[in-house]
Parts: sequence; C-alpha cells; structure tokens
Amino acid sequence: MDTILIKIRDYLGQFYFPHISWTDVLDILILAYLLYRIIFWLKDSRARTLLNGIGFVFVFLIVAYFLRLNTLLWIAQNLISVFLLAIIVLFQPEIRRALDQLGRKKWFSKLFGPSEDVRRLNDKTIFEIVKTASELSKAKTGALIVFEHDTPLGEYEETGISIDAEVSKALLINIFEKNTPLHDGAVIIRNNRIVAATCYLPLTDNGNINKALGTRHRAGLGISEVSDSMTLIVSEETGGIAIAQNGVLYRDLDEEGLRRQLEKLQDPDNSRKSSILKKGGKKHEDEN
Repeated sequence: MDTILIKIRDYLGQFYFPHISWTDVLDILILAYLLYRIIFWLKDSRARTLLNGIGFVFVFLIVAYFLRLNTLLWIAQNLISVFLLAIIVLFQPEIRRALDQLGRKKWFSKLFGPSEDVRRLNDKTIFEIVKTASELSKAKTGALIVFEHDTPLGEYEETGISIDAEVSKALLINIFEKNTPLHDGAVIIRNNRIVAATCYLPLTDNGNINKALGTRHRAGLGISEVSDSMTLIVSEETGGIAIAQNGVLYRDLDEEGLRRQLEKLQDPDNSRKSSILKKGGKKHEDEN
C-alpha cells in the first residue's frame, strides 16, 4: 500500500499546481464579469461592425507578414500610434455611453447623484402631460418632450430658450402650436417644471430604424441612447403618441398606456426595469 501511495505522489509531483488565494479568485471573477459586459455591450452596439473592420485589417497584416510584404508592414508599423488614436475617436460614442451607463448604477447614484425624490414626476404633472398629448394628437400637432431623470441634460438645455414654469396643458399647447417661435425643438422638464424649449437633441445613429420615422422620433431615440431620460413624441403626420427610453421606441400609445409609462418615473426602481408594454402600445421593431 505504501508503494502505491509513493507512486501516486511521484506521478502527481510531475504536475504543477499553483497556489490559489482568494485574491486570485476575485481577480478571475472581476475579469470574467468585465469580459461578459464587453461582449454584451458589443452585441447591442455598432461597435461590433467596427470591430469586424478592425479584424479584417488585422488578418490582412498577418497575411502581409507571411508573404513578406515589407512595404505594407513598414507603413503599418509607422501608423500604429495613429491607428490607436483613430480607434478611440471611432468608439467615442460607445465609450461615452458605457461610462454614462456606469454612472447610472443605483449604488453610484445614491452616493453622488441627485435626490431621486426630487426627480419624480408628481400626479399633477402626469395629468397635464397626458391631457396635452391627447389634445395635440387629435390636432396632429407635433411635440417632443423630454423628462430628465438621473443624467443631467444641461448641455441640451443650453441649446434652447430658458422658461422655468410649471407644467400645464395650456402652456405646452402654446409652445408646440404651429408657426410659433417656440414650436420647433424639444421641451425639457426637470423637477416637474418646464426648464427650456426649442432644445436641439442628438439624432440616433441607428441605421436600422424604420425609414418612415421622422426627425422627432430620431431625436427622441437619440437622447434616450445617451441618457436615462424618457421622451414623449407626438407625430405631426399621424398624430400617434410614442415614448422613447433606453434606446427603444414604443408607438401607438393611448392615454392609459402613456400614463403607465410616465408613472414609471414616479418609482425609480420600476423606471430601471424593462419598459415593455402589456397593452395600450406596441414596441417599435428595428426592421423596416
């Protein structure tokens, strides 16, 4: 028996078993989580197509190395620093979005963010918004209203005209009335007050959205992609009511469906959950 144990020990002694501490396990878990988040991020962004192009260039350089294409390799070697800078520029929107999403984390917002109670919509604001959207829809008057949440929208507020007034149906209808100075652009609402009108919003860079959608819908999607805001859109062509949030557009809302969406901003936990509607609206698909 002793001989068998000695042989087993000698056999196992040929293999190297590194000492693994709890810090090594933590290091592996963090790295695995980061890789998972990066893959998940690439799956739902245009960075995937950019990486396909970078991968093609990388494969081409490998072929050039084996074929001894010295001129191409010399050019690539001297342009490597420029290439790295170009990657940062190309991925700037995705990097900004990733950092913004990191800053929206619940624990981080509680430590450094604004008070969630202050940013909640009250019942009066929701009532005024729903009635405004209904009347604008019937009159087929276009509207774009952004509800700021945790992500500050100061840079977009500065592109418009400062107002600072209570939310009311009469004021909003006057703002979006056709051929008036304030009707073009978006209204931004913060802390249950209209803070600015005629604000310019970034358009979505998603090339797969329905081509029938106009500038208002593209702007609503654009601001929802770079912030955690919710945007109300009323179509001037059809009178349809839509909500854009987290880069997703929900169309054909009725008053009840719109009210349910706005009520999610009263509960910070629900506003971070999926916005899929059970009724009163349908999710916009990217296919044409």
